Amino acid sequence: MRKLAVYLEGYRRQAVLAPLFKLLEALMDLFVPLVVARIIDVGIAGNERPAIIHGFILMLALAAVGLGFSITAQYFAARASVGFATKLRQSLFDHVQGLSYTELDTLGTNTLITRMTSDVNQVQNGLNMSLRLLLRSPFIVFGSMILAFTIDVKCALIFAVAIPVLSVVVYGIMLASIPLFRKVQAGLDQVLGLTRENLTGVRVIRAFCKEDDEVREFDDRNEALTKMNLFVGRLSALMNPATYFLINLATIFLIRQGAIQVNIGRIGQGEVVALYNYMAQMIVELIKLASLIITINKAIACADRVESVLEVQSSMAFPAEAKGNAGREAGYEETAMIAVGATDMAAGTVTETESGAASQAVSGGDGSVTQLPTQAAKDTEQSIRHGSEEGESIHFNHVSFRYQGAGAESVSDLDFAVQRGQTVGIIGGTGSGKSTLVNLIPRFYDATKGTVMVNGRNVRDYAEEELRSLVGVVPQRAVLFKGTIRDNMKWGNENATDEEIWQALTTAQAREVVEGKDGQLDFMIGQNGRNLSGGQKQRLTIARALVKHPEILIMDDSASALDFATDAALRKAIRGLNAPETANPMTVIIVSQRTSSIMNADLILVLSDGQIVGKGTHEELMKTCGIYQEIFYSQFPEKRPGGAAGKIPGDTDGTGDVADVADDLANDFSSGFAGDTAKDEEGLV
Repeated sequence: MRKLAVYLEGYRRQAVLAPLFKLLEALMDLFVPLVVARIIDVGIAGNERPAIIHGFILMLALAAVGLGFSITAQYFAARASVGFATKLRQSLFDHVQGLSYTELDTLGTNTLITRMTSDVNQVQNGLNMSLRLLLRSPFIVFGSMILAFTIDVKCALIFAVAIPVLSVVVYGIMLASIPLFRKVQAGLDQVLGLTRENLTGVRVIRAFCKEDDEVREFDDRNEALTKMNLFVGRLSALMNPATYFLINLATIFLIRQGAIQVNIGRIGQGEVVALYNYMAQMIVELIKLASLIITINKAIACADRVESVLEVQSSMAFPAEAKGNAGREAGYEETAMIAVGATDMAAGTVTETESGAASQAVSGGDGSVTQLPTQAAKDTEQSIRHGSEEGESIHFNHVSFRYQGAGAESVSDLDFAVQRGQTVGIIGGTGSGKSTLVNLIPRFYDATKGTVMVNGRNVRDYAEEELRSLVGVVPQRAVLFKGTIRDNMKWGNENATDEEIWQALTTAQAREVVEGKDGQLDFMIGQNGRNLSGGQKQRLTIARALVKHPEILIMDDSASALDFATDAALRKAIRGLNAPETANPMTVIIVSQRTSSIMNADLILVLSDGQIVGKGTHEELMKTCGIYQEIFYSQFPEKRPGGAAGKIPGDTDGTGDVADVADDLANDFSSGFAGDTAKDEEGLV
């Protein structure tokens, strides 16, 4: 809780003024019994009407002033607690956004949601109540005892004995209940997780007729949480009867002692009433204190849980500036000079650049270069930033990775290179490590062994924004956010024009989807894209990645909900993005369970148990990789040798051209799945 005090920065004045005004209000309350005693002993006993009226007016004044102090204190307490909670929640959200996938996997979504909502609210409520009552209640209790001593010492000794006994009871119950409240919050996490799991998977539960089992499991978890809450509630509830008993017992002794003191003439009747009023005020404040302690216990438990999340540090550190950026502008000139000089050093002069731009002479006698062509410098800068078109775009150098807490490596000894502009297909069985492999490229996880290179640089040397700007990822689970289609498309490029968006939608085979919606780009998407079908969501997420214009496009099984005809059209459109004749060919990585989706790829990686067991083109793998052959024949059993013996499956003209194979399969599927496509466009699937 103390570590969270930093979030009160900016609200310290309110945090000080709130209890201060509460103490002033308490002071007004402490004066009231003295006024009542004067009214009884002077006004009533002496039959002095002016004293009674004066005392009555004074009590009204004390009540009005006390009310003003109370409202002011409440205002400052609310300002401080709400401001504190706002800053804490924002800091927690920002911290979670900075955590790597490893920490997010460890903490879990349910835990983070609870910390950011319920726990922060409990801390806010605890702070508000503490600012108002934490000092006021003890002030009233001890103030009552001090003023009792000003009336009569023997009667005040009863206060001196009662207060320590009450403190022991209250403090003991508090110590016992704090750890129990932590267990209650942990149980709440479990119930929340189960609820979220059931709500998100309700269709699957109904499909398998598991409603009764899920209800039974929820009842068990809920019953366990209820029992824990009842136990903590009973323990906390002991505080009220225990304090009532002790206070009433003290009151009995107080009235008895007061009567004796009145009989012997040491104090007046009004002073006995004042002592009783102080004892009554103690009862009220101790009840408030008991309730406050329960609230504070919950707040402390929740604050510790929030603090534990804030203490989690990301295992992935990005450099503030990409290594190698410093002095790069100078490096452009030097590198380009070397490149131009190496080409024409023998001739001694450089007459014209490749683009036709004029250049100045380069001395050949001593090898010095006097000046560099402007266009050559620009070409070299582009080469440094993006890598040569003929160079490596991605290189895995004996890479292995193990998830935190996992017993074995998910992928091991991955070693391959991808040239710029190539299309790479990744295929393998469930759990073979396909998604893990592609998640290492944008550095969602760090390799435990080996090196992942992008454009010739270690991904660890990139600044986060720079690396992620190079890579466009279409995740396995299509995620869209509430808002217009245009808003969703601009996630990767906020300056994208409508023309660029429509171009990306056309490539992703989503143009007709958007054109069929009311408002087209202004059509409102529901939360998680609930008003779209699975295929529509996947195409829109692909378009969103294309709007970004990434150098590397990763499609992680992102066409699984598309029919084969749409999938074939999508692949054909994407092939145009990395065609050799394009200015900046895109490197495309396709993770798929369908061999028809990747057989046109320049390079296919076959994974099994986290290892690459096959690498090459479709034709090569059909000859050399048994696992790839089995995957292919399991999807197309009619192509198994014995039907068209000796030919590559789908090769109708006998040329062995894999393009013919893919086109034939696409044509086969387009007719059979046309109806499914129309159904997918009309509504939810």
